[in-house]
Amino acid sequence: MSLEYPLSERHHNILRATVRHYIATAEPVGSKTLAEEYDFKVSSATIRNAMGRLEKIGLLYQPHISAGRIPSDSGYRIYVDRLMTPNEAWGRQLEELYTQELDWGNYEIETLVQRAAQILATLSGHIALITLPQNANNTLHHLQLIQLNAKQAMLIIVMDSYQTQSVLVELPSLLENESDRELVEEELQILSNFLNHKLRGRSLSTLAQLNWGELDRDFQHYTDFLRLLLKEISRRTQLPSSTPIAIRGISEVLRQPEFSQLQQVQMLLHLLEEEQNQLLPSIFEIPEVETPADRVRIRIGAENQLEPLNICTLIAANYHQGDIPVGSIGIIGPTRMFYENAIALVEAAADYLSEALS
Repeated sequence: MSLEYPLSERHHNILRATVRHYIATAEPVGSKTLAEEYDFKVSSATIRNAMGRLEKIGLLYQPHISAGRIPSDSGYRIYVDRLMTPNEAWGRQLEELYTQELDWGNYEIETLVQRAAQILATLSGHIALITLPQNANNTLHHLQLIQLNAKQAMLIIVMDSYQTQSVLVELPSLLENESDRELVEEELQILSNFLNHKLRGRSLSTLAQLNWGELDRDFQHYTDFLRLLLKEISRRTQLPSSTPIAIRGISEVLRQPEFSQLQQVQMLLHLLEEEQNQLLPSIFEIPEVETPADRVRIRIGAENQLEPLNICTLIAANYHQGDIPVGSIGIIGPTRMFYENAIALVEAAADYLSEALS
């Protein structure tokens, strides 16, 4: 998510310096400090005017009238999207460290995940979260389409483990305009039979590779609808409804000044300890197309939908079994974090677990 602001190179440099200084010191930053510590070759008054401009458009703010300025969520977002330099060399060193510290051939997968979470928490100084991998080889046992109303049907999915999920889908127009409910139900039963014939016993990892362009002639007019159903089946059966999450590093991050208010700490602890089912969708996402550019997900402050995370940054990335995302690795910390290092840590851990599973 990139924000657009008409800023000059000077504004960008001053914003970058302000973010880095505040991350390092946790102290509001003034123009005099920037003039003394950074070689901007302009006066303190010029820097102060630029900081005033950055505050006016919402990238900096003053916690107190007499204090310097600190980055807002939007300021951090601009920094992450445009101004920081990825720490690629450190990322390579981290992958080597994981390989040295975690001999995956000697561990059960749950132990491996727990140890990886502890290393991630120790190196980052933040809360580390890793979901246990979902089995990409689960197979589909049964599918059923049931009409709910004139425009919607429910797709019920049963796995070979008899885990059941359901999802609402929009009916195609040729069924939506059909006035005879019995005929619609008959059509949906025929489609259910067809789907079961095509998909029963198939593993999740093969669903996205099926060729639905080669349908029987009788089902040509359902092609788009069947493709929609296939996408929903693939996404729903890969996304776990409840999955254990390895969590480490809570005590370390709570020492940060951002967590000095008891109510904020209590809300965050309750989420991590009692409401992991709410946290899971924020950590483990399955994109329709995963590209290298959006591999790492970064939600800063109010970008997080869960209220306890509104003062936090969540950085997460999926790890894979082959090409199938089966779990996710994330860290939660204050918005004032060393983003370059945190991103490199998460990427390296995801790469290591992907290699271990593959």
